[in-house]
Amino acid sequence: MELRLQNIPKVEGLTKEAFLKEYYRPQKPVVIAGGIKEWPAFEKWNLDYFKEIAGDKLVPLYDDRPVKHDEGFNQPHAEMKMSDYIDLLKKEPTRYRIFLWNILKEVPQLQQDYKMPDFGLRIMKGLPMMFFGGEDSYTFMHYDIDLANIFHFHFDGKKECILFGQTENKYLYKVPHSLITREDIDFKQPDFEKWPALKKANGHIAHLEHGDVLYIPEGYWHYMRYITPGFSMSLRSMAKKPKNLGKALYNIFIMRHFDNLMRRLKGQDWIDWKNEQAIERTKRYA
Repeated sequence: MELRLQNIPKVEGLTKEAFLKEYYRPQKPVVIAGGIKEWPAFEKWNLDYFKEIAGDKLVPLYDDRPVKHDEGFNQPHAEMKMSDYIDLLKKEPTRYRIFLWNILKEVPQLQQDYKMPDFGLRIMKGLPMMFFGGEDSYTFMHYDIDLANIFHFHFDGKKECILFGQTENKYLYKVPHSLITREDIDFKQPDFEKWPALKKANGHIAHLEHGDVLYIPEGYWHYMRYITPGFSMSLRSMAKKPKNLGKALYNIFIMRHFDNLMRRLKGQDWIDWKNEQAIERTKRYA
């Protein structure tokens, strides 16, 4: 048995008007094929180019180890020079990923390689984030703290993306006071005997190639797996739906600080309790 996933449509030549009407307003994901062919980045951006232009930069690296109570929010697990990291990506599979790195701020000339897309939404210009990964590395299933609309631009490789809307929360073994599901769920090949509620979750799947743009609607869960070494850039637009905007404000100003406080007070017992609750709260929907 496999997850119940619907293929995300891939559309070429998608106009702003069609995007707003068919995907943004109904909050449906879509892959925009060839949407950035006019960007210099479409021709220039690959792993070798980033090694050349940013090889001396020290980059933060993350792997797939479970969250620990004594690690800060988005605290990296290692650091490495970009040139060494790209050599590693090209040499062999590695779990190390670059996650949420504002390289465009550190290497300003990269900003000349792209322009803000006009999808009819106000893009937050100061938050272009880069993500790099090696073959078969992945991010845990999660949603973003601000529940933003995300435009995910992929380069130099192939990537699999699995999405779920917030409507599916009750089936996903969501960890309370967190933005993640149980980290021991393998969304590539889930064990339905261990995680039976997943059989009822309805999601979406896309396979991205160089130049594809994935639109991720507000608050959608996403799991990203690198089929080959590659990298992506995300741009975002604030959540517009009042319910999602309210959730975003709660996450940023209350939930995150409460979770950090409980980690300090209870240590690993707090993490273990949350993981147990993810199972207990989902049992009724299995």
